[in-house]
Amino acid sequence: MAALPAALPVVDVSALVAGGPARERCGEAIVRACREVGFFCATGHGVPAEALARLDRESRRFFARPDSEKAEVAMARGGRAWRGWFPVGDELTSGEADLKEGLYFGAELGPGHPKVRTGTPLHGPNLFPSDQPGLRDAVLDWMAALEPVAQALLRGMALGLGIEEDVFRVRWTSDPLVLFRVFHYPAAASEAERRAWGVGEHTDYGLLTLLAQDDAGGLEVRTPDGWIAADPVPGALVVNVGDMLERLTCGRLRSTPHRVRNASGRSRLSFPYFFDPAWDAEIAPIEGLGAPPVDGRAGRWDGASVHEIGGTYGEYLLSKVSKVFPELGRDVLGRTRR
Repeated sequence: MAALPAALPVVDVSALVAGGPARERCGEAIVRACREVGFFCATGHGVPAEALARLDRESRRFFARPDSEKAEVAMARGGRAWRGWFPVGDELTSGEADLKEGLYFGAELGPGHPKVRTGTPLHGPNLFPSDQPGLRDAVLDWMAALEPVAQALLRGMALGLGIEEDVFRVRWTSDPLVLFRVFHYPAAASEAERRAWGVGEHTDYGLLTLLAQDDAGGLEVRTPDGWIAADPVPGALVVNVGDMLERLTCGRLRSTPHRVRNASGRSRLSFPYFFDPAWDAEIAPIEGLGAPPVDGRAGRWDGASVHEIGGTYGEYLLSKVSKVFPELGRDVLGRTRR
């Protein structure tokens, strides 16, 4: 299997995170990367290395358990909050089973939260193993550390596009929908598994994905010049544009297809953090950025156009995630429609 070239742009985002005077230049560099590739590696984000090290340790400890113990926090127990563990093969991409297992998390919301009281899907408490409190602390601390980074990156993108700096926060992310995953790609047990996709070709649904990964490699990004390897850069977060950000920016920023194949010969962990519009936010493009592409389907892995998406983000997201876990989707959608 021939190696792919590794060429993701690297951007130092410290000026954005700290609010320094160079933030306009930083924003321009981010927009350039997101136009050309749709992905970049963010350094200078300020998230402590120990936070990731702790998250990695606790995650490996969880995935080393037998499935019978992991089932204490199975997704079926999470109900419409859509949280918990799923085993290898239970998550689908384009109808095909992924060669990975994982944990789903989101904002930690108690029973008194308005959206929990009304039964809004994807809102509620997280599920954590009762005998591993360190995992809860590591996950919630990591999510708290990444939210300000995501807001800063969106401010930079706005500056790079020449629009109001706080437009995303004001219109879509004052109460963002935050989803977080921990994915474990087991070591391949055969040549067939080594060639199989941990996750098939897809794009992300929301605004931004901030990804931490271990050093096993395996993430691939489809650029106009072909597939490239997103090899890990020590200390960096891999950042990519989601469908909603392409839609809101009239195609000025690209939601780029990507996939994962774990051919490392060992287990791989990845930690994608999805920063999305508020559940009730209306999806409509930002004024003044021009018309969307004439053919919004060009280059799309699924032949769809994000520029035809309307309604609320919650409606769009629910239609997507119910295809990833069909049984849970039927359950949640069925209750929602009654």
